[in-house]
Amino acid sequence: MSSLRPFCLTPWLAAPAAAMLLLLTPASQAGAQTHAAQATPAQSADPASAAPSQTTVAATSPEHRGVAARAIDKVKEVAKSAGDIFSRVPCLPPKGASKAMGSLPHVASKLVAGQPVVIVAFGSSSTAGFGASSPDFNYPNRLAAQLRRHYPTADITVVNAGVGGEDAPEMMKRLQTQVIDVHPDLVIWQVGTNAVLRNLDPGETAKLVEDGISRIQAAGGADIVLVDPQYSPAVNQRKESAGKMVTLLGKVAELRHVGIFPRFEVMRDWHENQSIPVESFVIADGLHMNDWGYACFAQLLGDDIIRSVGQIKLGVNVPADVKTYRPM
Repeated sequence: MSSLRPFCLTPWLAAPAAAMLLLLTPASQAGAQTHAAQATPAQSADPASAAPSQTTVAATSPEHRGVAARAIDKVKEVAKSAGDIFSRVPCLPPKGASKAMGSLPHVASKLVAGQPVVIVAFGSSSTAGFGASSPDFNYPNRLAAQLRRHYPTADITVVNAGVGGEDAPEMMKRLQTQVIDVHPDLVIWQVGTNAVLRNLDPGETAKLVEDGISRIQAAGGADIVLVDPQYSPAVNQRKESAGKMVTLLGKVAELRHVGIFPRFEVMRDWHENQSIPVESFVIADGLHMNDWGYACFAQLLGDDIIRSVGQIKLGVNVPADVKTYRPM
């Protein structure tokens, strides 16, 4: 993505003051559970989880058979819940956007070769999963489940390194231990939202992110995908800062030849072009995504990874300096 189109943001009612407090403090798991009752476009009556891995249990005794039966039921519910969440409102890519995309050569090559793949989801509360009704419904677990369904014989690990309330300055302090030292094949770096809400200089955030990308690339050449701020009432109240942040992160991705998932544009398309009410993908705090929002985000990102693997299988030669893409 070489550039981003100008912003035409719709004014929103002021988000509750509680939302501002949430963004400045780490999101606990209990906080996520607080919003379990929030309605989503396709909240199933059965709260089955979308667990990121299948469970196999040996059944060699009566008590083990009971455990095994529950495990089998769990696997069935996992498969069911993966589709149920989109049963009323489907997850669609942005309308009218470019179909062109680059590749994620490192992680795709590993999958093609049948080698273990490690993905680190690095970010703040929307990576940790604040607003999801269960940890199983955060985007890293959803992404893991999708990739494992598509590549059932692959050894795929998705590490959730999200810490609520953080942005680039705090993330840089743990970049070495929680990202680089894990030796990932793909780093999905969600960043910029808290900087917008704190009125921090978008330029300073961009500089820190660029430095972080350089460190990751120097350490082993993992593929990197940046994820820009979400489209939500709380973010849209600071539309000028949000616009600068989205633009600068796009420029950093282009300069450093890494991927960019344009979350702001994707979520804006849900509302403005697909006519999905904001409350159908954002919880009551006006900031964080709900189960459907996380699920669609993960689905579109996973589709890109799967498409990149397909390109390599077909022998498509994507230049190394063309990796910026859209979730199409």
